[in-house]
Amino acid sequence: MRPESEPPGGFRFSTEISVRFSETDAQGVANNSVYLVWFEVARVEYLERFAGGYQALRDLVFEALVLESFCRYRVPARFDDLLHVHARCVDLRGARFRYEYAIVHDDGTLMADGWTSHACVDAETFKPTRVPGWLADAIRSAESATASSSS
Repeated sequence: MRPESEPPGGFRFSTEISVRFSETDAQGVANNSVYLVWFEVARVEYLERFAGGYQALRDLVFEALVLESFCRYRVPARFDDLLHVHARCVDLRGARFRYEYAIVHDDGTLMADGWTSHACVDAETFKPTRVPGWLADAIRSAESATASSSS
């Protein structure tokens, strides 16, 4: 079966990752756990680009906890592969939101895809709290630009 190429449409953001030797096993294949780390790298950089960074959220005494994660491994990534980790934020409701990801090799092969779901909480009490308006607005603005620029 030939691997899929390119992520599905609608991703406005991506960041590059080069598979480091420390992320691989004896055969030079990336360990399955590092894909979640790559998701986090993309998520933090997404927030930096579109919403002033994760620290801006923390400075206002909010945290965004990971509730669930899912990754579908399609093609193994190997040492020194150049990967593009695409991310988008969807399903923003109340305290919850979800990121979707697609990891694409530099040659266009879809290596993995997945998602993480999150809840915004008060940093001191850890009680769920509505996503701050400024963050919700920044996400909507970033994602509506995606819809208008997709072909």
